[in-house]
Amino acid sequence: MATLRYRIELADPAAHRYRVTLTLPAPAAEQDFSLPVWIPGSYLVREFAKHLSGLSAHQGGRALPVEQLDKASWRVRCSGRAALVLSYEVYAFDASVRTAWLDSQRAFFNPSSLCLRAHGREAAPHRIELAGVPRGWRVATEMRAARGGYEAADYDELLDHPFEIGAHWQGEFHAAGVPHRIVVAGAWPSFDGERLLADVQRICEAQIAFWGGAPFERYSFLLWAVDDGHGGLEHRASTALICARGELPTAVEGAVPGDPYTRLLGLFSHEYFHAWNVKRLRPAEFARFDYQRENYTELLWFFEGFTSYYDELMLCRAGLIDAARYLKLLAASVNGVLASPGRRVQPLAAASFEAWTKYYRPDENSPNATSNYYAQGALVALCLDLSLRARKSSLDALMARLWRASAGGPVSEADILGAVQALGGQDLAAQLYAWVHGTDELPLRELLGAAGVAWHEEGRQSVAQRLGLRVRESALTGVAVTHVLSSGAAEAGGLNARDELIGCNGWRLRRLDDAPALLAAGDDRLRLLVSRDQRLVELDVVLPAPGPATIALGLAAGAQAQRRRWLGG
Repeated sequence: MATLRYRIELADPAAHRYRVTLTLPAPAAEQDFSLPVWIPGSYLVREFAKHLSGLSAHQGGRALPVEQLDKASWRVRCSGRAALVLSYEVYAFDASVRTAWLDSQRAFFNPSSLCLRAHGREAAPHRIELAGVPRGWRVATEMRAARGGYEAADYDELLDHPFEIGAHWQGEFHAAGVPHRIVVAGAWPSFDGERLLADVQRICEAQIAFWGGAPFERYSFLLWAVDDGHGGLEHRASTALICARGELPTAVEGAVPGDPYTRLLGLFSHEYFHAWNVKRLRPAEFARFDYQRENYTELLWFFEGFTSYYDELMLCRAGLIDAARYLKLLAASVNGVLASPGRRVQPLAAASFEAWTKYYRPDENSPNATSNYYAQGALVALCLDLSLRARKSSLDALMARLWRASAGGPVSEADILGAVQALGGQDLAAQLYAWVHGTDELPLRELLGAAGVAWHEEGRQSVAQRLGLRVRESALTGVAVTHVLSSGAAEAGGLNARDELIGCNGWRLRRLDDAPALLAAGDDRLRLLVSRDQRLVELDVVLPAPGPATIALGLAAGAQAQRRRWLGG
């Protein structure tokens, strides 16, 4: 089958514009094209076509009209079988891992943002040729290099290979004999690349051992360090990452990783785990992608949530953090879930299905109405793991069983529940179903206690916690309400999101935690002066007594053997 060729030119870095020329041999009489509206792994319709402009078509040197069919689809009526050539520009200034970027320092793109799909030719080989790459810049991608360009077996494979281009830092290592590469753009001069290589190598070796082998011949981590940012997007043999520069290890740090660096290692671990769990072992609904509309599944609690469970656990198993540090990170996840009333409203299966409209489009009511299939899904994985371990099995065994049974391919919820039943019994499978389709609290405290983890409450609630508020504070602008949590004192008192808290009990209020000092002895009523849509409103809000601020997890005296087996794999 004839190869489709994309010539991608870094045409105008100052204007952030790529110029793309697509050559399609032997087109259909009515040849349709489309650009994806989303990218797998990020469940939101992002409308990449909004950045495409100037689309023109030529065949045999003759211009042909281009008919737009919808927001992201076009048709060209061809004459004969001579090659059809499309030309267009793409604006690229999205500082994320999902789309494309071009400036004088760096180029990055996912082909889903630049490469039109030729309908009916998806199974043909696809080739990318780069032009206009400045002298001294290097190209990093895991797409197969061939004859001065890069080739993919089909359109699906084409979309699964991002490109990082620039004068970036690059280092390599082998994990279980498999070549790996880390590419870093935008790092500080003090960046300690050797330390990052050594630590990520330990993560990769632990995960390859966990799965029983690597499903790729090479792997690349493509990291962009920016002033403020954090995230990643998985691909079949690489991942695109973004982090704050303060998360990078530097030559001036001590030997023990700090919180920002541990967060970065957790990101590496999370996206690497996805090479198995979501890129290969994946929802049955994702056996084939439809790039033109939402692709629904109720299983993101498993594919994102269980991956979130393993990302930090793998740091512990790789020896990069100790058990006490791991439990501190786990406690932070527990506190985050417990602070969101939406966990009692939206089941995790529904949160997965509705990710397209709710998780990726949060608003001021999101904490009250939605659950987080990442964090809460990770706690379901924890509960399932500890429950299986009490029955002489483990979540590790479950993941391995699913991998073998599916041959590293699509699975359904029935497959997952069947594997749980085989390892832990029908009652545990029913319990897992209830955890993800219901809204009851998870038995975290009991299960952790049996695994040698002490659970205790500590600290005193802030005023925002006592009132059921989330706020943004500034020395210049004071206290702004971002979220009002359901069933709290602030909601009962009439506070709204976007209110500005100006005064309390006749005093100027600059920090919400100053409010108790403005109460007379025995008084629990805050008389708030609020700015709402330029109007001043007076509200009386009862301040509840403080309770414990958070839960903390620590090492208990008992069950050390169970805990070692869990945290050490």
